[in-house]
Amino acid sequence: METTDTARNDDAYLQHRRLNRGAAGWVLLAGLGVAYVISGDFAGWNLGLAQGGWGGLLIAFILMGVMYTCMVFGLAELSSTLPTAGAGYAFARRALGPLGGFATGMAVLIEYAVAPAAIATFIGGYVEALGLFGLTNSWPVYLVTYVIFIGIHIRGVGEALKIMFAITAVATIALAAAVAGLLPKFDPAKLFDIVPDGSAGASAFLPMGVSGILAALVYGIWFFLAVEGVPLAAEETANPKKDMPRGIIVSVIILVIFGALMLILVPGAAGSQAMSTSDNPLPEALRIAYGGNTPLADFINYAGLAGLVASFFSIIFAYSRQLFALSRAGYLPRWMSLTGKRRTPYWALIVPGTVGFLLAATTQDGALLINIAVFGATVSYVLLNLSHIVLRKKEPLLERGYRTPGGTVTTSIALVLSAVAVVATFVVDVFAASITAGIFAAALLYYWFYSRHRIVAGAPEEEFARLARAEAELKA
Repeated sequence: METTDTARNDDAYLQHRRLNRGAAGWVLLAGLGVAYVISGDFAGWNLGLAQGGWGGLLIAFILMGVMYTCMVFGLAELSSTLPTAGAGYAFARRALGPLGGFATGMAVLIEYAVAPAAIATFIGGYVEALGLFGLTNSWPVYLVTYVIFIGIHIRGVGEALKIMFAITAVATIALAAAVAGLLPKFDPAKLFDIVPDGSAGASAFLPMGVSGILAALVYGIWFFLAVEGVPLAAEETANPKKDMPRGIIVSVIILVIFGALMLILVPGAAGSQAMSTSDNPLPEALRIAYGGNTPLADFINYAGLAGLVASFFSIIFAYSRQLFALSRAGYLPRWMSLTGKRRTPYWALIVPGTVGFLLAATTQDGALLINIAVFGATVSYVLLNLSHIVLRKKEPLLERGYRTPGGTVTTSIALVLSAVAVVATFVVDVFAASITAGIFAAALLYYWFYSRHRIVAGAPEEEFARLARAEAELKA
């Protein structure tokens, strides 16, 4: 059983660990959800064409779209019920206990610390394609990107969210422009130009056979990865019970529409084979389709950079809030939850950013980093969906600001699909997935032997859990 540290339960401790309430309404939250993910439309998803061909990636997109939609309905309920900066960790903490909460929080932290590193490599690819100042896809680009956008976040959450919203608007316009430019060049035959490799069930539609579908799931996830981070802004939201469900549901609808358009039009205009290895697929597709450079391709190249920056920028917000919550509650070293005069958790921004930069600089491999991020994501999805199901069973009378359509049936569908997606990460790269699983296991050992004895009972996520225990004891 865990022990709590009541010595740190005073106002002085929490005074230095407060966020800025009321900084975001539902429109900003929907923008945040789109911003988390919009880079996935500009680069990364197309690598799934090399794993499963267009047909395999299409099936993966549909399955993962169903998974995310079902899960988001569950998260809308959980975030309106338990609105704290811990989000996934807080939900699992209430439903599954402190070990389940810590495991979920660490899985989310792996996802959010590594995803910006993958995006940084794609930013480098877009910069190199533009030929800006002779820069190549290398560590100086990654370093400048991290320093600038972590600095903006340290400046303040209101400013950061508004800048993110503006960047996301530019990226959304770019996606619409890409659709307009690619549509006249669409040729269905180009979707199926990857030669079947002879695997079981291989065909023009599934050139890598049935097994290619499983491998493509990782890249189907990239169309949606991190949208579940919207609830991390709960403590900085004006009215979380109403704003959270509305914001996260609107964002996933937008993402499904844009993801489907990119999946069909980009390879449909330039060919699946050409797009399967590109690190800047949208402008490259336009250049291939029109037989050379065009003003539209250049615009998409610049605006695509904005899309990548939007996701990079917003996921930095996400990892800082997850680390802040875990640290504030004592699961991770407490100094990482300190906030400055502008109520921003500066160490929670800097530490994962340093790790992400080092990963990007040493590997320079976006596909590898995607697989690592997706491993953390899918493990957290299993635990998040399980949390919704358990909390519905364990606390049916808990006041909920929103109720999931279909109840536990909806999140059970998401639970099964997310478990399959965990397996898919080992199919794509067993070494990377195994190493990440080892790091995750080491984190659990850290909790078991050290941090569970130093939990801060006054942290909001722990308060929710204590109230639940007290209510249960009264009923008993």
